[in-house]
Amino acid sequence: MWSPCSSQSLNRLSSHDRESSFFSTDLLFLRTEPQVSEQSLESQLMAQTTPNHTQTVSGWAVLNSSGKAVPHTFKRRENGVDDVTIEIMYCGICHTDLHFARNDWGITMYPVVPGHEITGIITKVGSNVNKFRLGDRVGVGCLAASCLECDFCKSSRENYCDQIQLTYNGIFWDGSITYGGYSKFMVADHRYVVRIPENLPMDATAPLLCAGITVFSPFKDSNLVDSPGKKVGVVGLGGLGHLAVKFGKAFGHHVTVISTSPFKEKEARERLGADAFIVSTNARELQAARRTLDFIVDTVSAKHSLGPILELLTVNGTLAVVCAPDQPMELPAFPLIFGKRSIRGSMTGSTSETQEMLDVCSKHNITCDIELVKTDNINEAWDRLARNDVRYRFVIDIAGKSSNL
Repeated sequence: MWSPCSSQSLNRLSSHDRESSFFSTDLLFLRTEPQVSEQSLESQLMAQTTPNHTQTVSGWAVLNSSGKAVPHTFKRRENGVDDVTIEIMYCGICHTDLHFARNDWGITMYPVVPGHEITGIITKVGSNVNKFRLGDRVGVGCLAASCLECDFCKSSRENYCDQIQLTYNGIFWDGSITYGGYSKFMVADHRYVVRIPENLPMDATAPLLCAGITVFSPFKDSNLVDSPGKKVGVVGLGGLGHLAVKFGKAFGHHVTVISTSPFKEKEARERLGADAFIVSTNARELQAARRTLDFIVDTVSAKHSLGPILELLTVNGTLAVVCAPDQPMELPAFPLIFGKRSIRGSMTGSTSETQEMLDVCSKHNITCDIELVKTDNINEAWDRLARNDVRYRFVIDIAGKSSNL
């Protein structure tokens, strides 16, 4: 999940922070070396709050580019008229958390409190909020704010607003830095909060708020949610990929997993119900499956060529790219033009689309396959995530008894 910073929000930042911000409009990274000391941390924290930030909250933050999460106490704003306060129960670990923790993209504003796959219980409700009540089971994904005025915001596509701000490492409307779900509670504008269906467990639902909506959105855009019988391919069998397989099967499609790892075939077929498996390094298997798929979703964030993947699509087939490699992907022209194929990008969905996805998951009983970790083991989980040692998503038990705070 990218961390966009709009030009309007950029004006609120210091000159140093401006140099380390990411412009979503032209996908330009401006990198600087981290300049964080114990003395500057105090002044940085002061700049990230307003007089309205009076609530003290315990959480887990990364204070510098060492990338290590430590117990951290900070301030959140008071619950406003449009806000709800959420006692956080669980928070999924996204690979984006690791990137921000280690400042891989050069845009981290320390101290950073990660987490944008959040489930919890509402404990306060603002006077303008009508759709939520005390005790409701809710979730917060990647979005914290948008302009509310552009065509995208007015058409429930606020995730593509130029002024979108994220749940953490973003700039909220009041000029404060946003902090994520690695904490005991949070305050969120109700327009970016979704309801968790009663039959979905709070822990295994948390990753749906990022990983789930990221793969659901291209399925919906390609009219694959209610039109069964297509041949769907899923590139990569990780946190996003395994959910794409679940969606494809639930929606009545023939699903083929495409992976570099032959050992994943058994779990793809037996655990997730995939119909076919292609080893992407096997030229014979690729040739045998040429022009057989109607739609492919690519979830692999390592650098790779799109040419062999495009060859698997039938004429007029669509490749949806939801991955974000740190280097440009290769795109040969011939597989694209000779098959009249389309490539489309997709990011996390809007709030209404995320709610739709959760309701679909409730109907089909779709959740994420998770490994629950204690708050004391966040750094260990990050190290394992870096080695791809997880099936398929870590979730932090925020409300558990393991905290040393």
